[in-house]
Amino acid sequence: MQLAAVVALGVLLLAVLAVLQWYLARRFHRILNPGVLAATICVLLATLLGAQALSETAEQLRGARRDAFDSVVALSRARAIAYDANADESRYLLDQERRGQYERAFLANSQKLYGVRGATLATYDDELATTWQAYRSDREDLRFTGEFRRELDNITFPGERAAAEKAVETYAVYQRDDRKIRALVAQGKEREAVAFGISWQPDMSNAHFGAWMAALDKVTDINRHHFTASVQAGRSAVGGSLPWALGTLLAAVALTALGLRPRDAEFR
Repeated sequence: MQLAAVVALGVLLLAVLAVLQWYLARRFHRILNPGVLAATICVLLATLLGAQALSETAEQLRGARRDAFDSVVALSRARAIAYDANADESRYLLDQERRGQYERAFLANSQKLYGVRGATLATYDDELATTWQAYRSDREDLRFTGEFRRELDNITFPGERAAAEKAVETYAVYQRDDRKIRALVAQGKEREAVAFGISWQPDMSNAHFGAWMAALDKVTDINRHHFTASVQAGRSAVGGSLPWALGTLLAAVALTALGLRPRDAEFR
């Protein structure tokens, strides 16, 4: 929209100067007015500079939004859902009367992260492994949905795919931990289930959750870095070209005035 407005304004100014040049040629029997001719060149240059700056800025901002910001949104949402799911798991351990409710909530959040149609907690791990292997063989495979899918469909930057895939793989480890917790509860080993669920020791659930969050942070940071770089590049394009475009427009005004001054004197 802004680019179209700049081009339209430039064309309009060039048309005005062309008409002015034609009028002066007919009225004063001159072939060309040097001042108006120089002003025309300045307006043409200003239009090109302005259009170039806005085009570069639009491209940078488009990339920042589509390639980086959309991924940051999906990954930030995934992080929020992850903490919600982890809280549902903790409530499941603490509130015996509502275990069914929290189990369903955990599965619902899991489906938001990595959605597998028709999966239950009993089948989720196998379905995750199957669909993930299918994806690794064919990245166009669409058998899973959710925030992870949104990120994997928007891979743009160096190192982003490996980081995103690492996040899914650490998520799968955390999911397997959850099944171990529920199996211990079913066996009446609630103390062991709680210890496994809250411990930060290596190979315990919280340690694996932390590894998953670290993996999410890594892929998020890649996208945030490129978002910031794209915004800065867009600002640099505006800051570098637009002052020159404005300067040439002011020069066009001054040159037009200088070009018309001798003709104005002929009326006096």
